[in-house]
Amino acid sequence: MKQCTYLSFLVLFLQTPMKKTKQLIGEAGATFVNAFTVTPLCCPSRSSILSGRYPHNHQVRNNSLTGNCSSPLWQKGPEAEAFPVFLSKKKYQTFFSGKYLNQVGNSQYYNYTLSVNGKAEKHSDTYEKDYLTDLILNWSLTFLDERSPQHPFFMMLAPPAPHSPWTAAPQYQQEFNNVQAPRDGSFDKPGKDKHWLLRQPTNPMPNSSIVYLDNAFRRRWQTLLSVDNMVEKLVKKLDSIKELDNTYLIYSSDNGYHTGQFSLPIDKRQLYEFDIRIPLLVRGPGIKPNQTLKAPVLNIDLAPTILDISGVNLSTVKMDGESFLYQMAPSLRNGTARPFFLVEYTGEGSPVSDPSCPKLGSGVSECFPDCVCEDAYNNTYACVRSLDGSHNLQYCEFADSESFVEMYNLTTDPHQLQNIVKTVDPSVLQLMNQRLIKLQSCIADSFPLSCTACRLLLNVGTLRNVLI
Repeated sequence: MKQCTYLSFLVLFLQTPMKKTKQLIGEAGATFVNAFTVTPLCCPSRSSILSGRYPHNHQVRNNSLTGNCSSPLWQKGPEAEAFPVFLSKKKYQTFFSGKYLNQVGNSQYYNYTLSVNGKAEKHSDTYEKDYLTDLILNWSLTFLDERSPQHPFFMMLAPPAPHSPWTAAPQYQQEFNNVQAPRDGSFDKPGKDKHWLLRQPTNPMPNSSIVYLDNAFRRRWQTLLSVDNMVEKLVKKLDSIKELDNTYLIYSSDNGYHTGQFSLPIDKRQLYEFDIRIPLLVRGPGIKPNQTLKAPVLNIDLAPTILDISGVNLSTVKMDGESFLYQMAPSLRNGTARPFFLVEYTGEGSPVSDPSCPKLGSGVSECFPDCVCEDAYNNTYACVRSLDGSHNLQYCEFADSESFVEMYNLTTDPHQLQNIVKTVDPSVLQLMNQRLIKLQSCIADSFPLSCTACRLLLNVGTLRNVLI
């Protein structure tokens, strides 16, 4: 019986440290150069990956329980209809290891507690026994050894790297010592004509911020070397057990990241390309090597694609995403790319002023000592992103006291330096506004037609393994 393995590394932003991964997955299959998250924050994005839904349909707003991250409401609702549930019904052997949602799992590398099949397991700070990225790898190799060859398997691996605190394995702590964050594009550019939060940072950045973000950039790369090693060992293992040719391997992330863009030191949460673009590499049966695919793909498309591969009838699931199997394996599917999509985010703030930045008052969060805050209540927005052969546009509306609007033509302004909302043709603004309203109004009761331009209804005839 053929199978399909899904390997999910949900944390990569830049691929330079990932040479083995690029070779073993990207060059052996498809590289998607226009992959996006529908929300640039950990728990809401991971909830979208699991459910295949936009945030306004799974209701996870941020990383807290009050923001519905792994809350009872999530567990009883969207989680009960997450794609692994359907895989289990198809007799898949499922395995997950690493950071699940922010209330379940860790972004630590040492000194953490895991839930192992419902039982707490404490770990200390010994590299050989406790370094989380390596521990995830070792458990996954054991799973592959102990699985039943009579049924397909699904694996989802979510190591902490390159999340803070950026603790690299001992053998990699001296790597990339001469690397610094890229200085091109919007690096240390003023956030003029942008929403309130982007108008606050000091420009140019003080040297202390630049030193800090360069150090973070290097350390993130160092942690990714262990992930790159993980990919190599998993590919070798699949090959040794004669499953590599029967397995789909998917490498992606939950969000992008910025290091100095628009004078913001480090974080995500923003509507701009550096925070919403994600890597996506896929190899597997029917996928020709060395493909570079340009049609847009979203993280909400991962779930329906995996279910499509496994043979689930997609008309029976409540998901906003759509299968992109047709893009990478056109011999297996027919389909067309969506012309536009939604990106949305609910900002977080504090009811009291931050000690690092009292002058900004209450309502801000994620503040640095030099009074740069990365988030705020008024950093709540919804965007429609149009990307096809004719248009490369982004239109965003903020839920703030200014009813602020931003619009960018990324064909002429790829780094989003100039907000053209006051100069663009009013008919274009009206069209983008109408698209945004349509996308924001899609609800679970109207699945599957309201949130997707088209739905693939064909099934895969044979079961395959998936590794994400």
